Amino acid sequence: MATVLLLFGGRSSEHEVSCESAVSVNDALTGAGHRVIPVGIDRQGDWFLADTAYRPFRAEGRSVAFRVAEGVLAVGGQNVEFDVVFPVLHGPMGEDGTVQGLFEVCGVPYVGCGVLASALAMDKDLAKNLAASAGIATSPWKTIRRREWDIDQEGVASSVAHGLRFPLFVKPAVQGSSIGIAKVSDVSELVDGIVNAFRYDNKVIVEEGIEGREIEVAVLDGPRASVPGEIITESDWYTYDAKYNDEGSECVAPADLSDENAKTVRALAESVFDLLGLNGLARIDFFFETATGRFIFNEANTMPGFTAISGFPKMWLASGFSYEDLCSHLVDAAFERHEAKGRLAVR
Repeated sequence: MATVLLLFGGRSSEHEVSCESAVSVNDALTGAGHRVIPVGIDRQGDWFLADTAYRPFRAEGRSVAFRVAEGVLAVGGQNVEFDVVFPVLHGPMGEDGTVQGLFEVCGVPYVGCGVLASALAMDKDLAKNLAASAGIATSPWKTIRRREWDIDQEGVASSVAHGLRFPLFVKPAVQGSSIGIAKVSDVSELVDGIVNAFRYDNKVIVEEGIEGREIEVAVLDGPRASVPGEIITESDWYTYDAKYNDEGSECVAPADLSDENAKTVRALAESVFDLLGLNGLARIDFFFETATGRFIFNEANTMPGFTAISGFPKMWLASGFSYEDLCSHLVDAAFERHEAKGRLAVR
């Protein structure tokens, strides 16, 4: 069994979600026989050895130092040995290739996607461009950069409004958990939504709303897709509150789809996984459009919510994979990927 450095918290707006996810991963890995070292990263970026008595975990406790050159973890001046990192970090500064780059530099095995794949999947604009170029349907969208918005807000908003059909969804390009997203129905709301989205990122995307069902697929290396799940919510759309605070929202797995449609969306999820160069794990999200009966790619999440009731583990549970086995599998896959990369020539 491995000694796992479990990283959680982080500097993103998804800090609290990560603290919840870490509890489930910690308990699953411990239950499977692994030794877990839980380290929380607070909103200022400082690292702490966490007390697992707190549920959810807190990014506080004894100060931890991570020496980059050696990839060594130190607590109170003493080195703490570990074999692999499980970064249960959601959103920017954790799921976007930044932490992944740290571990690559240190030569440390870690769970999940690599630097480039993490960055591509996190950027909704780039991911949609790649999907569209490969012939995978995605909702029509426009991209706005801060420099052009600052020069001519009225002109940019008018161009977007005339090029897309309301209702529209305004999103920070690099963000998660519906943070900074607004559903808008006219130009006035569009302007307000763009201004708000720019609070979180320097690039914003505006998408046409899709009338249909929200279908998700969990994918592991192979690629191997789970049975699809479906987001059921009483809200108008899947907001942050609907995801985490509304008891009327849930991911149901398996989704109520025909065998043919389930096969189709699983194949699409595997195609996106390969297209974006993902490895380890990802949750690929689609809309099942009511008018056309086709699946439309929405986004890819390289470190989705990981509580025991989150969509990713629920879809694998419905596919015959227990939560403990899933977490252990991800640790094993991290070692395999690290060893395979180590066999590559450097010159």
